[in-house]
Amino acid sequence: MCGILGVVATTPVNQLLYDGLQVLQHRGQDAAGIATAEGGRFHMHKGPGLVRDVFRTRNMRDLTGNWGIAHCRYPTAGSAYNAAESQPFYVNSPFGLMLAHNGNLTNAEQLKRDMFLQDLRHINTNSDSEVLLNVLAHELQEASTKYQVDAETIFKAVAGTHRRVRGAYAVVAMIAGYGLLAFRDPYGIRPLVIGRHETPQGMEYLVASESVAIDTLGFQFVRDVEPGEAVLIDTRGQFLSRQCAQKTLHAPCMFEYVYLARPDSLIDGVSVYAARVNMGVSLADKIRHTMPHLAIDAVIPIPDSSRPAALELATRLGVPYREGFVKNRYIGRTFIMPGQATRKKSVRQKLNAIASEFRGKNVLLVDDSIVRGTTSREIIQMAREAGAKKVYFASASPPVRFANVYGIDMPSRAELIAAYRNDEEIRQEIGADALIYQDLEALREAVRSLNPALTQFDTSCFDGHYITGDVSADYLDSIEAARARPVREEGGGSQLDLNLVSPPAND
Repeated sequence: MCGILGVVATTPVNQLLYDGLQVLQHRGQDAAGIATAEGGRFHMHKGPGLVRDVFRTRNMRDLTGNWGIAHCRYPTAGSAYNAAESQPFYVNSPFGLMLAHNGNLTNAEQLKRDMFLQDLRHINTNSDSEVLLNVLAHELQEASTKYQVDAETIFKAVAGTHRRVRGAYAVVAMIAGYGLLAFRDPYGIRPLVIGRHETPQGMEYLVASESVAIDTLGFQFVRDVEPGEAVLIDTRGQFLSRQCAQKTLHAPCMFEYVYLARPDSLIDGVSVYAARVNMGVSLADKIRHTMPHLAIDAVIPIPDSSRPAALELATRLGVPYREGFVKNRYIGRTFIMPGQATRKKSVRQKLNAIASEFRGKNVLLVDDSIVRGTTSREIIQMAREAGAKKVYFASASPPVRFANVYGIDMPSRAELIAAYRNDEEIRQEIGADALIYQDLEALREAVRSLNPALTQFDTSCFDGHYITGDVSADYLDSIEAARARPVREEGGGSQLDLNLVSPPAND
Protein backbone atom coordinates (compact mmCIF):
# COMPACT_ATOMS: atom_id res chain seq x y z
CA MET A 1 0.00 0.00 0.00
CA CYS A 2 1.43 3.29 -1.17
CA GLY A 3 0.01 6.54 -2.46
CA ILE A 4 0.82 7.79 -5.97
CA LEU A 5 0.01 10.97 -7.88
CA GLY A 6 0.69 12.32 -11.34
CA VAL A 7 -0.19 15.81 -12.62
CA VAL A 8 0.06 17.59 -15.96
CA ALA A 9 -0.92 21.24 -15.45
CA THR A 10 -0.58 24.67 -16.98
CA THR A 11 1.13 26.15 -13.92
CA PRO A 12 3.78 24.87 -11.45
CA VAL A 13 2.74 21.56 -9.85
CA ASN A 14 5.01 21.32 -6.81
CA GLN A 15 2.33 22.58 -4.40
CA LEU A 16 -0.35 20.42 -6.03
CA LEU A 17 1.78 17.31 -5.60
CA TYR A 18 2.63 18.19 -2.01
CA ASP A 19 -1.03 18.80 -1.12
CA GLY A 20 -2.03 15.60 -2.86
CA LEU A 21 0.48 13.58 -0.86
CA GLN A 22 -0.90 15.12 2.33
CA VAL A 23 -4.36 13.68 1.67
CA LEU A 24 -2.85 10.32 0.67
CA GLN A 25 -0.62 10.21 3.76
CA HIS A 26 -2.71 7.37 5.21
CA ARG A 27 -1.41 5.13 2.43
CA GLY A 28 2.22 5.42 3.52
CA GLN A 29 4.15 7.09 6.33
CA ASP A 30 7.57 5.57 5.75
CA ALA A 31 8.91 7.94 3.08
CA ALA A 32 7.79 10.47 0.50
CA GLY A 33 9.08 11.83 -2.79
CA ILE A 34 8.20 14.32 -5.52
CA ALA A 35 9.64 14.61 -9.04
CA THR A 36 8.87 17.42 -11.47
CA ALA A 37 9.95 18.28 -15.00
CA GLU A 38 10.90 21.57 -16.61
CA GLY A 39 11.92 21.36 -20.24
CA GLY A 40 14.27 18.39 -20.50
CA ARG A 41 15.28 18.51 -16.84
CA PHE A 42 13.93 16.39 -14.01
CA HIS A 43 14.03 17.58 -10.40
CA MET A 44 13.46 15.27 -7.45
CA HIS A 45 13.44 15.31 -3.69
CA LYS A 46 12.66 12.34 -1.45
CA GLY A 47 13.34 11.24 2.09
CA PRO A 48 12.12 9.36 5.17
CA GLY A 49 9.07 10.20 7.25
CA LEU A 50 5.80 12.07 6.84
CA VAL A 51 5.23 14.41 3.91
CA ARG A 52 5.36 17.48 6.15
CA ASP A 53 8.79 16.42 7.46
CA VAL A 54 10.39 15.49 4.14
CA PHE A 55 9.80 18.76 2.29
CA ARG A 56 11.06 22.17 3.30
CA THR A 57 10.68 25.49 1.51
CA ARG A 58 14.13 25.14 -0.07
CA ASN A 59 13.15 21.72 -1.47
CA MET A 60 9.88 23.00 -2.90
CA ARG A 61 11.61 25.91 -4.65
CA ASP A 62 13.80 23.44 -6.52
CA LEU A 63 10.83 21.34 -7.71
CA THR A 64 10.03 23.50 -10.73
CA GLY A 65 7.92 22.58 -13.72
CA ASN A 66 4.31 22.10 -14.80
CA TRP A 67 4.13 18.32 -14.58
CA GLY A 68 5.33 15.70 -12.19
CA ILE A 69 4.67 12.65 -10.01
CA ALA A 70 4.70 11.96 -6.28
CA HIS A 71 4.77 8.97 -3.93
CA CYS A 72 4.29 8.18 -0.25
CA ARG A 73 5.62 4.81 0.81
CA TYR A 74 5.41 2.16 3.39
CA PRO A 75 7.45 -1.04 3.14
CA THR A 76 5.56 -4.00 1.69
CA ALA A 77 7.94 -6.53 3.21
CA GLY A 78 7.73 -5.09 6.73
CA SER A 79 11.23 -3.64 6.53
CA ALA A 80 12.46 -0.40 8.00
CA TYR A 81 13.18 2.62 5.83
CA ASN A 82 15.99 2.24 3.32
CA ALA A 83 17.04 5.52 1.69
CA ALA A 84 17.80 3.81 -1.62
CA GLU A 85 14.26 2.44 -1.92
CA SER A 86 12.21 5.60 -1.54
CA GLN A 87 10.43 6.68 -4.70
CA PRO A 88 10.24 7.90 -7.44
CA PHE A 89 12.98 5.89 -9.17
CA TYR A 90 14.96 7.14 -12.19
CA VAL A 91 16.75 5.64 -15.20
CA ASN A 92 18.21 7.51 -18.17
CA SER A 93 18.12 4.82 -20.86
CA PRO A 94 16.64 4.71 -23.45
CA PHE A 95 14.88 7.90 -22.33
CA GLY A 96 14.83 9.74 -19.03
CA LEU A 97 12.22 7.90 -16.98
CA MET A 98 10.79 8.52 -13.50
CA LEU A 99 8.43 5.99 -11.94
CA ALA A 100 6.35 5.61 -8.77
CA HIS A 101 4.49 2.39 -8.01
CA ASN A 102 1.82 1.12 -5.64
CA GLY A 103 1.59 -2.65 -5.28
CA ASN A 104 3.89 -5.65 -5.32
CA LEU A 105 5.34 -7.79 -8.11
CA THR A 106 5.17 -11.50 -7.41
CA ASN A 107 7.83 -12.42 -9.99
CA ALA A 108 10.34 -9.69 -9.09
CA GLU A 109 13.21 -12.11 -8.40
CA GLN A 110 12.86 -13.80 -11.79
CA LEU A 111 12.67 -10.40 -13.46
CA LYS A 112 15.88 -9.32 -11.70
CA ARG A 113 17.68 -12.32 -13.16
CA ASP A 114 16.26 -11.57 -16.59
CA MET A 115 17.36 -7.94 -16.28
CA PHE A 116 20.94 -9.00 -15.58
CA LEU A 117 21.29 -11.90 -18.02
CA GLN A 118 19.10 -10.82 -20.95
CA ASP A 119 18.31 -7.12 -20.77
CA LEU A 120 21.78 -6.11 -19.51
CA ARG A 121 20.27 -3.84 -16.87
CA HIS A 122 21.51 -3.45 -13.33
CA ILE A 123 19.08 -3.43 -10.37
CA ASN A 124 20.58 -1.53 -7.47
CA THR A 125 18.03 -2.06 -4.66
CA ASN A 126 15.69 -4.71 -3.30
CA SER A 127 12.67 -2.73 -4.47
CA ASP A 128 10.35 -4.35 -6.99
CA SER A 129 9.48 -0.84 -8.14
CA GLU A 130 13.00 -0.44 -9.54
CA VAL A 131 12.51 -3.76 -11.32
CA LEU A 132 9.24 -2.52 -12.80
CA LEU A 133 10.90 0.71 -13.95
CA ASN A 134 13.65 -1.20 -15.74
CA VAL A 135 11.20 -3.58 -17.40
CA LEU A 136 9.28 -0.57 -18.72
CA ALA A 137 12.52 1.08 -19.86
CA HIS A 138 13.63 -2.07 -21.69
CA GLU A 139 10.25 -2.45 -23.38
CA LEU A 140 10.41 1.18 -24.49
CA GLN A 141 13.82 0.53 -25.98
CA GLU A 142 12.55 -2.56 -27.81
CA ALA A 143 9.46 -0.75 -29.12
CA SER A 144 11.17 2.46 -30.24
CA THR A 145 12.59 3.17 -33.68
CA LYS A 146 15.90 5.04 -33.59
CA TYR A 147 15.13 5.90 -29.95
CA GLN A 148 12.22 8.15 -30.88
CA VAL A 149 9.25 8.13 -28.54
CA ASP A 150 5.61 8.52 -29.52
CA ALA A 151 2.24 7.31 -28.21
CA GLU A 152 2.35 4.07 -30.23
CA THR A 153 5.78 3.23 -28.85
CA ILE A 154 4.68 3.90 -25.28
CA PHE A 155 1.52 1.79 -25.52
CA LYS A 156 3.52 -1.07 -27.04
CA ALA A 157 5.97 -0.80 -24.14
CA VAL A 158 3.16 -1.01 -21.57
CA ALA A 159 1.75 -4.06 -23.38
CA GLY A 160 5.19 -5.66 -23.17
CA THR A 161 5.40 -4.79 -19.49
CA HIS A 162 2.03 -6.46 -18.84
CA ARG A 163 3.28 -9.61 -20.56
CA ARG A 164 6.34 -9.82 -18.35
CA VAL A 165 5.34 -8.70 -14.87
CA ARG A 166 3.00 -10.44 -12.44
CA GLY A 167 1.26 -9.19 -9.33
CA ALA A 168 -0.41 -5.92 -8.41
CA TYR A 169 0.68 -2.53 -9.71
CA ALA A 170 -0.68 0.94 -10.23
CA VAL A 171 1.96 3.15 -11.82
CA VAL A 172 2.66 6.78 -12.66
CA ALA A 173 5.71 7.53 -14.78
CA MET A 174 7.35 10.54 -16.43
CA ILE A 175 8.91 10.21 -19.88
CA ALA A 176 11.39 13.00 -20.54
CA GLY A 177 10.30 15.34 -23.28
CA TYR A 178 6.94 13.61 -23.72
CA GLY A 179 4.65 13.51 -20.69
CA LEU A 180 2.89 11.50 -18.02
CA LEU A 181 2.12 7.78 -18.29
CA ALA A 182 -0.18 5.92 -15.90
CA PHE A 183 -1.26 2.28 -16.02
CA ARG A 184 -2.87 -0.39 -13.88
CA ASP A 185 -2.36 -4.16 -13.66
CA PRO A 186 -4.70 -6.41 -15.71
CA TYR A 187 -6.64 -7.38 -12.57
CA GLY A 188 -7.16 -3.85 -11.26
CA ILE A 189 -6.03 -4.93 -7.80
CA ARG A 190 -4.59 -1.59 -6.73
CA PRO A 191 -6.69 1.55 -7.37
CA LEU A 192 -5.99 4.40 -9.78
CA VAL A 193 -8.37 7.23 -10.75
CA ILE A 194 -8.38 10.13 -13.23
CA GLY A 195 -9.42 13.75 -12.69
CA ARG A 196 -9.34 16.85 -14.86
CA HIS A 197 -9.57 20.60 -14.44
CA GLU A 198 -10.39 23.07 -17.20
CA THR A 199 -8.46 26.36 -17.06
CA PRO A 200 -8.21 29.36 -19.41
CA GLN A 201 -4.76 28.08 -20.39
CA GLY A 202 -6.01 24.56 -21.19
CA MET A 203 -7.06 21.25 -19.64
CA GLU A 204 -5.15 19.90 -16.64
CA TYR A 205 -5.09 16.21 -15.65
CA LEU A 206 -4.41 14.34 -12.45
CA VAL A 207 -4.14 10.62 -11.71
CA ALA A 208 -4.09 9.37 -8.12
CA SER A 209 -4.53 6.34 -5.92
CA GLU A 210 -7.80 7.67 -4.51
CA SER A 211 -10.47 10.12 -5.59
CA VAL A 212 -10.03 12.13 -2.38
CA ALA A 213 -6.90 13.65 -3.93
CA ILE A 214 -8.89 14.71 -6.98
CA ASP A 215 -11.59 16.30 -4.81
CA THR A 216 -9.29 18.23 -2.50
CA LEU A 217 -7.09 19.56 -5.31
CA GLY A 218 -10.07 21.07 -7.12
CA PHE A 219 -10.19 18.61 -10.01
CA GLN A 220 -13.29 16.92 -11.37
CA PHE A 221 -13.49 13.14 -11.06
CA VAL A 222 -13.60 11.49 -14.49
CA ARG A 223 -13.27 7.74 -13.97
CA ASP A 224 -11.08 4.90 -12.78
CA VAL A 225 -8.22 3.66 -14.90
CA GLU A 226 -9.43 0.29 -16.18
CA PRO A 227 -7.51 -2.93 -15.45
CA GLY A 228 -4.74 -3.25 -18.03
CA GLU A 229 -5.34 0.25 -19.39
CA ALA A 230 -2.63 2.83 -20.02
CA VAL A 231 -3.30 6.57 -19.90
CA LEU A 232 -0.93 8.99 -21.62
CA ILE A 233 -0.97 12.77 -21.19
CA ASP A 234 1.62 14.77 -23.07
CA THR A 235 3.08 18.05 -21.83
CA ARG A 236 0.53 20.02 -23.89
CA GLY A 237 -2.37 18.31 -22.11
CA GLN A 238 -3.38 15.92 -24.91
CA PHE A 239 -5.08 12.85 -23.35
CA LEU A 240 -4.84 9.37 -24.88
CA SER A 241 -5.69 5.94 -23.48
CA ARG A 242 -5.52 2.34 -24.66
CA GLN A 243 -6.19 -1.13 -23.33
CA CYS A 244 -2.73 -2.74 -23.33
CA ALA A 245 -3.36 -6.11 -21.68
CA GLN A 246 -4.32 -9.18 -23.69
CA LYS A 247 -6.64 -10.46 -20.96
CA THR A 248 -8.21 -8.60 -18.05
CA LEU A 249 -10.29 -9.45 -14.98
CA HIS A 250 -11.59 -6.71 -12.72
CA ALA A 251 -10.88 -7.86 -9.16
CA PRO A 252 -10.08 -4.93 -6.83
CA CYS A 253 -8.48 -5.52 -3.45
CA MET A 254 -11.19 -5.97 -0.80
CA PHE A 255 -8.90 -4.60 1.91
CA GLU A 256 -9.07 -1.18 0.26
CA TYR A 257 -12.73 -0.98 1.27
CA VAL A 258 -12.19 -2.53 4.69
CA TYR A 259 -9.22 -0.50 5.86
CA LEU A 260 -6.79 1.07 3.44
CA ALA A 261 -8.75 3.79 1.64
CA ARG A 262 -10.17 6.97 3.12
CA PRO A 263 -13.96 6.81 3.64
CA ASP A 264 -14.48 9.87 1.41
CA SER A 265 -12.96 8.10 -1.60
CA LEU A 266 -14.64 6.39 -4.54
CA ILE A 267 -12.85 3.28 -5.75
CA ASP A 268 -14.08 1.42 -8.83
CA GLY A 269 -17.46 3.08 -8.60
CA VAL A 270 -17.94 2.26 -4.92
CA SER A 271 -18.14 4.74 -2.06
CA VAL A 272 -15.78 3.46 0.60
CA TYR A 273 -17.96 5.06 3.29
CA ALA A 274 -21.13 3.39 2.00
CA ALA A 275 -19.35 0.03 1.81
CA ARG A 276 -18.35 0.32 5.46
CA VAL A 277 -21.90 1.26 6.43
CA ASN A 278 -23.06 -1.91 4.65
CA MET A 279 -20.51 -3.90 6.64
CA GLY A 280 -22.19 -2.66 9.80
CA VAL A 281 -25.59 -3.78 8.49
CA SER A 282 -24.42 -7.34 7.85
CA LEU A 283 -22.57 -7.49 11.18
CA ALA A 284 -25.74 -6.46 13.01
CA ASP A 285 -27.70 -9.14 11.18
CA LYS A 286 -25.15 -11.77 12.16
CA ILE A 287 -25.18 -10.74 15.83
CA ARG A 288 -28.97 -10.73 15.87
CA HIS A 289 -29.15 -14.25 14.40
CA THR A 290 -26.16 -15.96 16.04
CA MET A 291 -25.70 -14.16 19.38
CA PRO A 292 -29.08 -12.74 20.43
CA HIS A 293 -28.19 -13.39 24.07
CA LEU A 294 -25.52 -10.65 24.18
CA ALA A 295 -26.62 -7.85 26.51
CA ILE A 296 -24.87 -4.92 24.84
CA ASP A 297 -25.00 -1.56 26.62
CA ALA A 298 -22.94 0.40 24.09
CA VAL A 299 -21.23 0.00 20.72
CA ILE A 300 -17.79 1.63 20.63
CA PRO A 301 -15.61 1.91 17.51
CA ILE A 302 -11.84 1.57 17.39
CA PRO A 303 -10.92 4.83 15.63
CA ASP A 304 -11.00 5.59 12.76
CA SER A 305 -11.89 3.31 9.87
CA SER A 306 -14.44 1.24 11.82
CA ARG A 307 -16.70 4.20 12.68
CA PRO A 308 -19.18 3.90 9.77
CA ALA A 309 -19.68 0.17 10.43
CA ALA A 310 -19.97 0.65 14.19
CA LEU A 311 -22.51 3.46 13.92
CA GLU A 312 -24.74 1.49 11.53
CA LEU A 313 -24.39 -1.65 13.66
CA ALA A 314 -25.53 0.25 16.74
CA THR A 315 -28.46 1.76 14.86
CA ARG A 316 -29.60 -1.62 13.57
CA LEU A 317 -29.36 -3.23 17.01
CA GLY A 318 -31.02 -0.29 18.74
CA VAL A 319 -28.04 0.12 21.07
CA PRO A 320 -26.36 3.43 22.02
CA TYR A 321 -23.30 4.36 19.96
CA ARG A 322 -20.50 5.88 22.02
CA GLU A 323 -17.00 7.21 21.42
CA GLY A 324 -14.93 5.43 24.04
CA PHE A 325 -11.40 6.02 22.76
CA VAL A 326 -9.57 9.24 21.99
CA LYS A 327 -6.92 8.94 19.31
CA ASN A 328 -3.59 10.72 19.30
CA ARG A 329 -3.36 11.97 15.71
CA TYR A 330 0.42 12.22 15.83
CA ILE A 331 1.14 8.52 16.21
CA GLY A 332 1.50 6.40 13.06
CA ARG A 333 -0.83 3.57 12.11
CA THR A 334 0.14 0.52 14.18
CA PHE A 335 -0.81 -1.79 11.32
CA ILE A 336 2.11 -0.55 9.21
CA MET A 337 4.76 -0.20 11.91
CA PRO A 338 7.62 -2.69 11.50
CA GLY A 339 8.24 -4.93 14.48
CA GLN A 340 5.76 -6.48 16.89
CA ALA A 341 7.31 -4.75 19.93
CA THR A 342 6.95 -1.34 18.27
CA ARG A 343 3.30 -2.01 17.49
CA LYS A 344 2.49 -3.18 21.02
CA LYS A 345 4.22 -0.23 22.63
CA SER A 346 2.46 2.26 20.38
CA VAL A 347 -1.13 1.16 21.10
CA ARG A 348 -1.43 3.02 24.40
CA GLN A 349 0.38 6.01 22.99
CA LYS A 350 -2.15 6.05 20.17
CA LEU A 351 -5.40 5.49 22.09
CA ASN A 352 -6.73 6.47 25.49
CA ALA A 353 -9.99 5.23 27.00
CA ILE A 354 -12.79 7.48 28.28
CA ALA A 355 -13.51 5.64 31.53
CA SER A 356 -17.10 6.88 31.90
CA GLU A 357 -18.09 5.12 28.67
CA PHE A 358 -16.86 1.75 29.96
CA ARG A 359 -17.48 1.74 33.71
CA GLY A 360 -20.02 -0.92 34.65
CA LYS A 361 -21.07 -1.62 31.02
CA ASN A 362 -21.09 -4.51 28.60
CA VAL A 363 -19.46 -2.96 25.53
CA LEU A 364 -19.18 -4.14 21.95
CA LEU A 365 -15.93 -2.91 20.41
CA VAL A 366 -15.91 -2.74 16.61
CA ASP A 367 -12.75 -2.76 14.51
CA ASP A 368 -12.24 -2.96 10.77
CA SER A 369 -10.14 -6.12 11.04
CA ILE A 370 -8.01 -8.26 13.30
CA VAL A 371 -4.63 -8.88 11.72
CA ARG A 372 -1.97 -9.81 14.25
CA GLY A 373 -4.20 -9.49 17.31
CA THR A 374 -1.70 -7.40 19.28
CA THR A 375 -3.72 -4.20 19.05
CA SER A 376 -7.02 -5.96 19.75
CA ARG A 377 -5.64 -7.60 22.88
CA GLU A 378 -4.28 -4.32 24.22
CA ILE A 379 -7.51 -2.43 23.50
CA ILE A 380 -9.66 -5.07 25.19
CA GLN A 381 -7.41 -4.86 28.25
CA MET A 382 -7.73 -1.06 28.22
CA ALA A 383 -11.53 -1.40 28.20
CA ARG A 384 -11.41 -3.73 31.20
CA GLU A 385 -9.06 -1.40 33.07
CA ALA A 386 -11.53 1.43 32.36
CA GLY A 387 -14.22 -0.57 34.21
CA ALA A 388 -16.07 -2.56 31.54
CA LYS A 389 -17.99 -5.56 32.91
CA LYS A 390 -17.83 -7.50 29.66
CA VAL A 391 -16.00 -6.75 26.41
CA TYR A 392 -17.33 -8.15 23.16
CA PHE A 393 -15.35 -7.68 19.97
CA ALA A 394 -16.59 -7.47 16.37
CA SER A 395 -14.52 -7.38 13.18
CA ALA A 396 -16.02 -5.75 10.07
CA SER A 397 -14.02 -8.21 7.97
CA PRO A 398 -13.53 -12.00 8.10
CA PRO A 399 -10.51 -13.62 9.77
CA VAL A 400 -7.25 -12.68 8.06
CA ARG A 401 -5.77 -16.15 7.60
CA PHE A 402 -3.42 -15.89 4.63
CA ALA A 403 -0.48 -13.85 3.42
CA ASN A 404 -1.16 -10.82 1.27
CA VAL A 405 1.27 -10.64 -1.64
CA TYR A 406 -0.18 -7.65 -3.50
CA GLY A 407 1.28 -4.77 -1.53
CA ILE A 408 -0.08 -4.91 2.04
CA ASP A 409 2.25 -5.35 5.01
CA MET A 410 1.07 -8.71 6.28
CA PRO A 411 2.99 -11.25 4.24
CA SER A 412 3.85 -13.79 6.95
CA ARG A 413 1.20 -16.26 8.11
CA ALA A 414 3.17 -16.77 11.31
CA GLU A 415 2.20 -13.22 12.34
CA LEU A 416 -1.52 -13.61 11.65
CA ILE A 417 -3.54 -14.50 14.72
CA ALA A 418 -6.20 -16.30 12.67
CA ALA A 419 -3.84 -18.31 10.46
CA TYR A 420 -3.81 -21.43 12.62
CA ARG A 421 -6.61 -20.73 15.13
CA ASN A 422 -10.39 -21.10 15.06
CA ASP A 423 -12.69 -18.32 16.25
CA GLU A 424 -12.88 -19.61 19.82
CA GLU A 425 -9.10 -19.82 20.09
CA ILE A 426 -8.80 -16.27 18.74
CA ARG A 427 -11.38 -15.05 21.25
CA GLN A 428 -9.36 -16.54 24.08
CA GLU A 429 -6.10 -15.16 22.70
CA ILE A 430 -7.35 -11.57 22.56
CA GLY A 431 -9.25 -11.87 25.84
CA ALA A 432 -12.77 -11.01 24.59
CA ASP A 433 -15.98 -12.31 26.17
CA ALA A 434 -17.42 -12.84 22.68
CA LEU A 435 -15.99 -12.53 19.18
CA ILE A 436 -17.96 -11.84 16.00
CA TYR A 437 -16.39 -11.93 12.54
CA GLN A 438 -17.94 -10.72 9.30
CA ASP A 439 -18.78 -13.50 6.85
CA LEU A 440 -16.82 -13.33 3.60
CA GLU A 441 -19.85 -13.49 1.32
CA ALA A 442 -21.52 -10.76 3.36
CA LEU A 443 -18.41 -8.62 2.91
CA ARG A 444 -18.45 -9.17 -0.83
CA GLU A 445 -22.11 -8.23 -0.98
CA ALA A 446 -21.51 -5.08 1.10
CA VAL A 447 -19.28 -3.79 -1.71
CA ARG A 448 -20.89 -5.45 -4.74
CA SER A 449 -24.33 -4.04 -3.91
CA LEU A 450 -22.92 -0.55 -4.55
CA ASN A 451 -21.59 -1.49 -8.00
CA PRO A 452 -23.09 -4.70 -9.42
CA ALA A 453 -20.55 -4.59 -12.26
CA LEU A 454 -17.94 -5.78 -9.75
CA THR A 455 -18.36 -9.53 -9.73
CA GLN A 456 -14.94 -10.54 -8.36
CA PHE A 457 -12.54 -9.24 -5.74
CA ASP A 458 -9.10 -10.06 -4.47
CA THR A 459 -9.92 -11.60 -1.09
CA SER A 460 -6.72 -13.64 -0.83
CA CYS A 461 -5.91 -12.64 2.75
CA PHE A 462 -9.28 -14.08 3.81
CA ASP A 463 -9.64 -17.18 1.61
CA GLY A 464 -6.14 -17.92 0.27
CA HIS A 465 -7.26 -17.59 -3.36
CA TYR A 466 -4.69 -15.48 -5.22
CA ILE A 467 -6.45 -13.86 -8.13
CA THR A 468 -3.39 -13.66 -10.40
CA GLY A 469 -3.02 -17.46 -10.30
CA ASP A 470 0.77 -17.44 -10.06
CA VAL A 471 1.40 -17.49 -6.28
CA SER A 472 3.06 -20.77 -5.35
CA ALA A 473 3.85 -22.30 -1.98
CA ASP A 474 7.54 -21.72 -2.69
CA TYR A 475 6.88 -18.01 -3.22
CA LEU A 476 4.98 -17.75 0.07
CA ASP A 477 7.81 -19.59 1.84
CA SER A 478 10.33 -17.15 0.38
CA ILE A 479 8.35 -14.21 1.77
CA GLU A 480 8.29 -15.71 5.24
CA ALA A 481 12.03 -16.37 5.05
CA ALA A 482 12.66 -12.77 3.96
CA ARG A 483 10.68 -11.42 6.90
CA ALA A 484 12.71 -13.52 9.31
CA ARG A 485 15.95 -11.82 8.27
CA PRO A 486 17.01 -8.83 10.39
CA VAL A 487 16.67 -5.46 8.69
CA ARG A 488 19.22 -2.68 9.05
CA GLU A 489 17.64 0.75 9.45
CA GLU A 490 18.86 3.64 7.33
CA GLY A 491 17.90 7.29 7.11
CA GLY A 492 18.53 10.60 5.38
CA GLY A 493 16.84 12.46 2.57
CA SER A 494 18.17 13.25 -0.86
CA GLN A 495 17.82 16.12 -3.27
CA LEU A 496 18.57 15.36 -6.90
CA ASP A 497 18.75 17.53 -9.99
CA LEU A 498 19.30 15.12 -12.83
CA ASN A 499 21.00 17.62 -15.13
CA LEU A 500 23.65 18.37 -12.52
CA VAL A 501 26.51 16.17 -11.40
CA SER A 502 26.57 16.74 -7.68
CA PRO A 503 26.28 14.63 -4.54
CA PRO A 504 22.87 14.43 -2.85
CA ALA A 505 22.40 16.72 0.13
CA ASN A 506 20.99 15.35 3.35
CA ASP A 507 17.64 16.78 4.45
